[in-house]
Amino acid sequence: MKSKPKPKCPICKKPVVRKGNAFLPFCSEQCRLIDLGQWLDGGYSVPGIDSPSAPDSDSPENN
Repeated sequence: MKSKPKPKCPICKKPVVRKGNAFLPFCSEQCRLIDLGQWLDGGYSVPGIDSPSAPDSDSPENN
């Protein structure tokens, strides 16, 4: 029987201990804060489809 591979921290790639780890899926608070900083700095983005902007209902051209 094969043992399950240990999950790795998405930041530092070290093995992550699951039991009692308050920082899952990260290995430590430091890696968790690095990830949070990436989100806050706009380092992560989700690709989307550009859509035409909705007409501004307050503009005089639309009245």
